[in-house]
Amino acid sequence: MDSVSKYFSGLFTGIFSLLKGMSVTWKELWTPKVTQQYPENRDTLVISDRFRAELTMPHDENNEHACTACGICQMNCPNGTIVVTSQIIETEDGKKKKILDTHQWDLGMCTFCNLCVITCPSDAIKFENTFENAVFTRSKLVQKLNNEGSSLREKKKEVKPVEPKPVVEAKPVVEAPVTEAKPVVEKKVTEEVKPEEPKAEKE
Repeated sequence: MDSVSKYFSGLFTGIFSLLKGMSVTWKELWTPKVTQQYPENRDTLVISDRFRAELTMPHDENNEHACTACGICQMNCPNGTIVVTSQIIETEDGKKKKILDTHQWDLGMCTFCNLCVITCPSDAIKFENTFENAVFTRSKLVQKLNNEGSSLREKKKEVKPVEPKPVVEAKPVVEAPVTEAKPVVEKKVTEEVKPEEPKAEKE
């Protein structure tokens, strides 16, 4: 009897779960469909700002970037999609300095985990939401992020404005009353000289 009851309980449980799944499918069948007419709707297509599609290295109007070639992004990349090469140059004052030579990124191997962007100490790289990256050969997926002839952007020291010190009003000096000095009277100690007693003559 126990085996028969288990059989029918399992049968009814399966039928209930099947009907529940079919109800979801039935509702979705009558839901109006929205089809994106791509690529005709490029002008009106809205992509989320947080969508990660392409790794870029922003440059300013002077063709300068913020990458110091520290290699932290390369070390934290789980797939090895980033290769950073640097070179040592000598500055005008005779000091040696490491600068970025090439920053290479392979889009075909990237998992878009964003670890490189999070761990970058100088915020030199970021992900853009440009999703149209289809190419015919895999070699074109390997991109050089730094521009030709670009250089490191020098950090400008922020000069904090000096706050004026509050003016403290000088208090008037109150002169102490001058007291007349009393003359010091020296006391002379006079010793009384006693007259000598006459000595007794011997008989």
